[in-house]
Amino acid sequence: MRLHNTLSGKVEDFDSDGRVSLYVCGVTPYDTTHVGHARTYLLFDVLIRQLMHQGWQTNYVQNITDVDDSIIARAAQTGESYQALGDRFTGIYMDDISALGMIPAQAYPRATDAIPEMQEVIRRLLATGHAYRVGGDVYFNLDGVEEFGRLSRLDRADMLKIEADQDGSTVGDERKKDPLDFLLWRSSGPGEPSWGSPWGDGRPGWHLECSTLAMRHLGPSVDIHGGGADLVYPHHEAEIVQSQAVTGIKPFARTWVHVEMALLGGRKMSKSDGNMVFVRDLLETHSPDALRLYLLATHYREPLDFKSEELERCSEVSLRLARVAHASASLRGEELDPTSFVRRFSDALDDDLNTPDAIDVLKDLLSALDTTTGSSATHRAQRSLRTLSARLGLNLESGR
Repeated sequence: MRLHNTLSGKVEDFDSDGRVSLYVCGVTPYDTTHVGHARTYLLFDVLIRQLMHQGWQTNYVQNITDVDDSIIARAAQTGESYQALGDRFTGIYMDDISALGMIPAQAYPRATDAIPEMQEVIRRLLATGHAYRVGGDVYFNLDGVEEFGRLSRLDRADMLKIEADQDGSTVGDERKKDPLDFLLWRSSGPGEPSWGSPWGDGRPGWHLECSTLAMRHLGPSVDIHGGGADLVYPHHEAEIVQSQAVTGIKPFARTWVHVEMALLGGRKMSKSDGNMVFVRDLLETHSPDALRLYLLATHYREPLDFKSEELERCSEVSLRLARVAHASASLRGEELDPTSFVRRFSDALDDDLNTPDAIDVLKDLLSALDTTTGSSATHRAQRSLRTLSARLGLNLESGR
């Protein structure tokens, strides 16, 4: 199998000793699951299925960021506690991914369950000079860290611009040694969630959470680390340098896989702009198979501009797939050997998870079966259609 590695910028051979560790940055539960979330996690669902098909054992961890500036702000708006709001939307997220038939991760650790471990990481970084304290805040010290920026390939000006737009940005904090130094521990304001620490009451920085949870569940180095493309900088850049600084082990991740953004009308889906499409709403009128087909019909390294008419066409395809895959072979016809279809399908997924090509193979096999029924080889082709569909997570139900 070959995967595009964001760090090298190339499609590379991926191999394993039979076990693969995978860490994917999960949701911040302050709203309902949207199409961008679904697209990202469906891609990794297909990756898990492909790894399992190769015969490899997987250890898949997906975190839940249950304390964050956005959660705190939303809880203040709704009058809920941040815990109650996070629990509510985490439950909705889990329901949505279950409805889409995703294989569950082995663990969904929450940030708030690892506060002591995060504080230990900070203590070790302070002891080695990789961090410094400013009042009740602790920052990572980027001085002399050459790796920072290699994943995103951004220059300093671009990094400063992006960092300035982040929630809770500290670019303008003149106490810092470098404007790009990022928070490891943030002092809490009045009424905000906080934990006691040697540096005062506060909460961990966002980037620290994923490093700590990945190391806790998967060790100091992971085989594949992934998430949405918007996380490359600053989140994943920060993860790399702080993880490697605390463990001394490189690389933190062998392969980085990033899924491009979902758009609506050519613009990134954003709650603040009011241009969101939610999974829960789509599943009221479309089957999970139709939504899966639609979200996987564009390669994961290309942006997806949501169009309802294309989802409708995928609904028609999913209905045909279900009908033909389970049809009784009552008509006579020529034998259909599925071998070439199976080979083409496997080649597509082995080629950087080329789900659009894999779906095209399904359509070709579907068309062939539409005109050929009645022999034992045709029954075998039907079985192949069901098997290949399952490798994309399709259930081939009748749908809506």
